[in-house]
Formats: sequence, structure tokens, C-alpha cells
Amino acid sequence: METMVELDGLSKHFGPFVAVDGISLTVGKGEVLGFLGPNGAGKSTTMRMVAGFLAPTAGTAKVCGHDVALDPVKVKSLLGYMAEGSPAYEDMTVRAFLTFIAEVRGLSGQAARTRIEEVVAKIKLEDVIDRSIEVLSKGYKRRVGMAQAILHDPPVLILDEPTDGLDPNQKHHVRTLIEEMAAEKAIIVSTHILEEVEAVCTRAVIIGNGRLLADGTSEELLHKLPEHNAVHIVVRADVATGAVAKLQTANGVSGVTQTTRTDGTMEIQCVADGDTEILDTVGSVLRENTIAYSQLYKNRGDLDAVFRQITAGGSTHA
Repeated sequence: METMVELDGLSKHFGPFVAVDGISLTVGKGEVLGFLGPNGAGKSTTMRMVAGFLAPTAGTAKVCGHDVALDPVKVKSLLGYMAEGSPAYEDMTVRAFLTFIAEVRGLSGQAARTRIEEVVAKIKLEDVIDRSIEVLSKGYKRRVGMAQAILHDPPVLILDEPTDGLDPNQKHHVRTLIEEMAAEKAIIVSTHILEEVEAVCTRAVIIGNGRLLADGTSEELLHKLPEHNAVHIVVRADVATGAVAKLQTANGVSGVTQTTRTDGTMEIQCVADGDTEILDTVGSVLRENTIAYSQLYKNRGDLDAVFRQITAGGSTHA
């Protein structure tokens, strides 16, 4: 896989305050990297350094092999950046703003007009193309921000909260757009919407206090949960004690807990020993002991729980 973004010991200090603390990672062509962390963890600061808006205190950031600090103009030509809040010249119309961005990116004449038409259609901005940006909704402003980021068809995209302020249909459209572009680009998506990571990202990193805490696919991150692949059973309260006793001795089961549900039934959780698949084993124990149940399912966990587990217990940077 061709490396498109490379961070090596990237750090940023503001006086004694350490906003980013030695982050190292790579992003390859065809990857969509979810960049996660609590508010103030250092996500935006990291992306601003990659985009060349902030100089690192230590370490390096490279885009397509070019050092951001040594060759910033070249890096900016290779990169599209949708910043948090989608800053723009709000007294301009959408058309005027995109024409200005096209000129900055070296496009002019018919080539610029054709590319603007393509991007406006792709982002679905036709209805507001001649309106002033200042009167647009937050969702449309985010879409204008996306349009300027992809206007010059860069090989690397950095998208800071790309679906913030969008309705469900708009979110689906943006996620589809990211998936369509992903094969030929390296895309970094900063988001606090964890369902977005599972929807569009091929990999995710979690940072906290400016440090890299976890890096992997969604499935690899889910494996960090103690309850990953746990099996849940719902039974009548009068058979729960006997069921627990039988399940505690089942092969591959490392622990069994039970809780009372609001309807008076009992929910039993069987935790797997490591990566052991225990759904069939649990089902066999229930059948062999004629234990009636109303529900039986495997819980793979969710990224919200992974996020809380990894980032809990520490203060965060602003």
C-alpha cells in the first residue's frame, strides 16, 4: 500500500502546554482513517499541522513524501482540507467562493467552470449556488466546505467533522461520497460520531491527552472489550439460578453474570474466554438441560464502549 500521509513523533507545545505528544502513524492510499478522541484531545491541532496551518514543535509530517515544514506549498497542492466550522468568505455567493478557490488552486477559464459544475452536482449545491454563504444553513455551509476541499481533486483529504449539522439524508450522501472517493485517495476523517467510523472508515485511531492510544480496524478495537463476543440469554427468573450454574462450567466461558430486567425476567451474560466463540456451546447447554429462554444472541460490543474504556480516567487538552 502506497503511503500518502506519514507522521513521525509529531508534537505541538503552546508554551508549557502539550497539545500533541509524539504521534506517529501512516495512512495509505485507499484508506479512510477515523481520527477519534475526546473534545480537546489534540485532533484538530494534529490535522492543522498536517495541513500546514501550524508548525510542529517536534517531529515531522509528510504528505505524499513531501515534508510539510520544508515544502508547504507542494503539500497544500496535494491536500484538501475541510476545517472545523467550514470557514469561508461569507459575503461571497457559493459560486463566487468556489471560483475564487479554483483560481487559488490553479484552475481558470472553462476548466474551472467545468470542475465547479462537477463538484456542485456531486455535493448537491445547485439550489444555493447563487446565494450568499452567510445566509446558508449550517448543513449547507458544511457542504460548501466539502466542495472547496475536493475542488482540485487532491490525493489526500482531511475532513474535520464532515457531517456535523447535516440531516440523516445529507449524512448518508456525504458518507457515500467518501466511500466513492476512497479508492484513489487517503482520507482522514475526524469525527465524534462513532457510527460514522463503522460506516465509512477502514481503520480508526483514538487519541487522548495528545497521545495515540489505539490504532486498528473497528473489529480490532472491539476486541479490546472484555464483553466482546459475550453471549446474552433472557430467561424466566425461576430458572435463572440453575441456568447460571450450568453455564459457569461450559467450555470457553470465563464468567457469567445476571441482571433483572424491567419485565421481571433475567438477563444472563456469558463472557467468552479470549476470542473463543461460545454461542453454539451456550445454546447446547441450554438445550441439554431443557432450560427455556426467550432470547439468545451474541454481543460484539460497540465502539462507544471501546472509546469510553480507552479514554476514561484522564484529563484532556483543549
